[in-house]
Amino acid sequence: MKKRSDIQVLRFFLIICATVISVAASAASLPDFTKLVDDYGSAVVNISTKQKIDRGRRHRFNIPNLPEGHPFKHFFDDFGGRRSPRSESYAKSLGSGFIISDDGYILTNNHVVEGADEIIVSLKDRRELKAKVVGADPKTDVALIKVEATGLDEVKIGKSSKLKVGEWVLAIGSPFGFDQTVTAGIVSAKERNLPNGNYVPFIQTDVAINPGNSGGPLFNLKGEVVGINAQIFTRTGSYSGLSFAIPIDLAIDVADQLKNSGKVSRGWLGVLIQEVSRDLADSFGMERPYGAAVLDVTAGGPAEKAGIKVGDVIIEYDGKEVFESASLPPLVGATMVGDEVKVVVIRSGKKKTLKVTVGELKDEQAGLSTSSSAKGEATDLGLTVRDISEEEKSQSKLDGDGVLVTDVKEGIAMRAGVRRGDIIRMIGGKAVTSVADFKKILAAIESDKSISLLIQRRGRPMFLAIRTGQ
Repeated sequence: MKKRSDIQVLRFFLIICATVISVAASAASLPDFTKLVDDYGSAVVNISTKQKIDRGRRHRFNIPNLPEGHPFKHFFDDFGGRRSPRSESYAKSLGSGFIISDDGYILTNNHVVEGADEIIVSLKDRRELKAKVVGADPKTDVALIKVEATGLDEVKIGKSSKLKVGEWVLAIGSPFGFDQTVTAGIVSAKERNLPNGNYVPFIQTDVAINPGNSGGPLFNLKGEVVGINAQIFTRTGSYSGLSFAIPIDLAIDVADQLKNSGKVSRGWLGVLIQEVSRDLADSFGMERPYGAAVLDVTAGGPAEKAGIKVGDVIIEYDGKEVFESASLPPLVGATMVGDEVKVVVIRSGKKKTLKVTVGELKDEQAGLSTSSSAKGEATDLGLTVRDISEEEKSQSKLDGDGVLVTDVKEGIAMRAGVRRGDIIRMIGGKAVTSVADFKKILAAIESDKSISLLIQRRGRPMFLAIRTGQ
């Protein structure tokens, strides 16, 4: 018995030793950020702004009209700074930034300095300097500001394109006004697309980011800046495990354009696109869902001139796969205006390569909504449709023909998402010009086959997929 007891004690001792060795090894393998902070912490600045507002009104630096309960609502209300008391005539905001040249150029977020009447940059050595906005780009949320000073400590710029998922990264900023706060984590994902961020393939991390971190740098282990901390995903207004940074490659390109010309030039294709679902992929004759389905083509735009058509699915742009629709705008936006690129599309189940000369992006125009209560003819999809008058076409900005859905009953179309007031423009890639044409196209479609419907709803086109015979 004593021998067995000794063996158990020895076994327990060995387990303890193994655990201690394992913990020590793990601790030894963790990164040491102290040198990085010592070398580059002084190049990170606190940015405070003032903006004059009407007395007794609440100010918000960002204006997106998001509904209550939306996970980004707290961010847009609070992330760029603090809301001022109703009795004050100035709104105050806190954010972060970092010095990119020793003569005073600083990168930060547009929403940190947007609309500011006064910008104060606080350095690590407690100096406070007034700054002016050199230029800002709301589409990427990047701003370039400048202070009048020389000999400033500056960061080292890295390559965000070389970042790998799982890589350690570190943030320095001023969350809730606590200057020079350091937080660390890993790269969780790359090329994330977020609301109001069509031209930014965000870097997702699990680095703790809070209000006031906005505009601060994201470092890799080499001490190089690889991103600008810009957004958090939260339901509470504070860090919830998901934070997003603007890739530094994109930010530096924007900053250079702002510095040299005062504006940012972006590539433009001239298409309206939609994500391809599994059902839509089936209706387009695709083996798997990927790419960007073309909903509309701007008349006279680069895409139309190149031969891209409504119903095409863009699967490759300039040699890069378009994995999802949201990945296309950043690729096009980063293209030099006037460059010719190859675009691969799937049309009627077959690949087709087209050459597009990229144009310059202008301000987008919003569409008009449409509705009608007139009666029409019933179809076997559970829909009642009728022809559209010329006046209704003009009101809805309908470019072409279609039929108006005046009633939707339980059935195939309702389950697919068709609603009263929708305008059906295409079925299975074929244009619908009238009710008679609509019925003729339907009659020629095989039973138990997935087909696409191109509809227009409240002035915006979209694809829906339905399976006949269900």
